[in-house]
Order: sequence, then structure tokens, then C-alpha cells
Amino acid sequence: MPSEAEKPAWTFFTNHGHVLVCLASDPQLRTRDISALVGITERSAQGIISDLDEAGYITKTKDGRRNRYEIHRDRPMRHPLEQDHSVGDLLGALDKKPSSRPPKKSERR
Repeated sequence: MPSEAEKPAWTFFTNHGHVLVCLASDPQLRTRDISALVGITERSAQGIISDLDEAGYITKTKDGRRNRYEIHRDRPMRHPLEQDHSVGDLLGALDKKPSSRPPKKSERR
């Protein structure tokens, strides 16, 4: 995790976008891990996940003691400038394909 001095003053994505990218990379990430990767609190990460779920961009499913997230890549981007593109277009441009790795032994139930 970068120190405060190493963090850029601004970025091209919102925290919502960062969380979506994290979930595209690993649909079983814990909220704790997402918050550390994005640089936000766990509470903020939980709120963003709820926003994405309520808006239909992801579906959260309980998998044992963990959650699994499915991204709905066909959903349009929200801002009028990008509405003709889907979430899948964005994630594809960033080369964030759905994880196809088998669950680790510790993740199986």
C-alpha cells in the first residue's frame, strides 16, 4: 500500500470504479482486502458494494463464510458521456477478465 506521500492527488476512476476493478480481478475478495487495495475504509467498501449491488452492477452470493460477486458486464456505464459503453467494455479495456481460477483448498466448503 502506498504511503500518503506516494498517493496521487487525483485518479481517473472513482472509488466505485476501483472496487469494481478489484471484484473483476477476484470475485471472492474480502471487504477488508478491497478496502486495503483501494485505500478506503472497510465501511466505505461495504457501502460501495451495496451501491453496486442495488444498482444491478453486481450480484452478491454467500459462499460458505465468504461472499462471491458476479459482475453484470452488460450494464451501461452511468455517466451520460459513457452510457453507450458497458461495464464489460471498461473492464475489457483494463484487461480485467473474470477469474477462472479454481477455489483454493481453504476456500472450498
